[in-house]
Formats: sequence, C-alpha cells, structure tokens
Amino acid sequence: PPSPLQPPSLPLALCRAFSNNKILVELDESSGVATMKFKSPPVNSLSLDFLTEFCISLEKLENDRACRGVILTSAIPKIFSSGLDITEMCGKSMEHYAEFWRAVQEMWLRLYGSNMVTVAAVNGSSPAGGCLVALLCDYRIMVENPKFSIGLNEAQLGIVAPFWFKDTFVNVVGHRVAERSLQLGSLHPTPEAHRIGLVDELVPEDKLQEKAAAVMAQWLALPDHARQLTKSMMRKAVLDRLVAHREEDIQNFISFISKESIQKSLRMYMEMLKKKKS
Repeated sequence: PPSPLQPPSLPLALCRAFSNNKILVELDESSGVATMKFKSPPVNSLSLDFLTEFCISLEKLENDRACRGVILTSAIPKIFSSGLDITEMCGKSMEHYAEFWRAVQEMWLRLYGSNMVTVAAVNGSSPAGGCLVALLCDYRIMVENPKFSIGLNEAQLGIVAPFWFKDTFVNVVGHRVAERSLQLGSLHPTPEAHRIGLVDELVPEDKLQEKAAAVMAQWLALPDHARQLTKSMMRKAVLDRLVAHREEDIQNFISFISKESIQKSLRMYMEMLKKKKS
C-alpha cells in the first residue's frame, strides 16, 4: 500500500526542471504542461546564445512523451522579450550574420511547427522579435497594463521584417491590419493589441498564470492527433515557404544587414538606447 506520507495520486517526479543559462524550464508531469521562462537580463534579447538554448529546450520538450503543451513567459518584470539582439547584427562578420540568422529561422520553424500546444503568457512589452515569439504560439494572453505594448516595429529601426515574419502576422490579424502595422512599425498598447486580435485575451497580472493554465487545459482536452493534424494543415504552407527559400533568405539578410546605411541606422538606434538607459 502507498505510504501515508505519499498520496497515491502524486508520483515523486511530479515536476522536473532543467535550467540552462537564459531559460528556465519546468515540466509538470501530472498535467503534461511545461513552462519556459525567459531569464536573460536586462530585456530577454534574442541573442545567438538565447536562440540556441531556446531551440534545444523546445526540442527536449518535443521529444518528451510526458509533455503535451508549453507556456512561454518571462521571469523579468515588465518585459516579455525585446526582440532580436541588435549587437548580433552590428559590426560582425558575414559568417556571424549567417549563423545568427539561421538560428532565428530555426526558432521560428520549431515554434511555429511545434506539435505541442503553445500558449504565450505575455507579461510585459514585446516589440519586434518578442512579438514574433508570441505570434508563433497557438494562443496569446497578455497582462492588461496599458503601459505594455506589442508589435512588429522593425520599420522604425530602418529594417524590414522578412516575409516569414509577415506571413505569421497576417495569419493572426489579417492582411489589412498587418499591412498598416508593418509599414508604420506600430507598437500597439495592450487594449489596441486586443482589439486588432494580436492578443486573444487580456487579464490582470495576478491572474495571468492561472488563465494560461486554464486555456492550456481547454486545448489539451482534445485528442492530440486531431489537433496536431489541424495545426499542421493551417500552418504548413507558411512553414514550407521558408524551408524552400532558407538559404536565399540568409543571403538576403546578409546583403541587407551589411549595407553601410543599415549599419548606420542600427548604430544610431543603439546610441539612442544607451542614452535612454543613462
């Protein structure tokens, strides 16, 4: 018989955690739900190291039979992720740009194509690549703080969101909203983000994790195979387009990012960020 100290319904290895440097991963085996918490101060920038770690963590969960869903959130107050790390795109070698861009593609392909249910619990601002991470999930819940904003604001930096960023955005908000938002490089405050369908739901900060768990349970109530095949059907054309043009896309990125005018824009943007800090 089970010992009185150990309730029979609770196996010992209920919650497994594996933490790397920049992402804390916890898997609750009883529910089959993992949480990935971004903890790469100051602002969870998507650096090459972060992206590599993200893909490895996601792959581990994908290959773990006990895991059916993952909640993505931030361990840093007020910021979900500030997006691609600009230092990776400034004053580096062609080889470095290629390696970095391949890692961004890999993150996109793995998260958008994941078999698991993916829920973004957006607990802070989420510009550019941070918005992209949320867009790749099945469902987005954001803290209803009007000071937080989310959007693909690349145009403000003088750079252009690639076609696969655009495809994911269009799939969430529709063509017209995406077209206007991308051209203006808009960062949408939370109420507006909800109104245009960029986030599915707004909740008070103290209810975010609870809501994410409830949404996850609702999605996991369906048979996995039916949900997975439906997800694949909805997303396959967009995923295949990047797979087919991956090398060409890397070359486009390298030739664009290494232009002196673009490098100058990025340097100016970094200077502005430094001034803001001080």
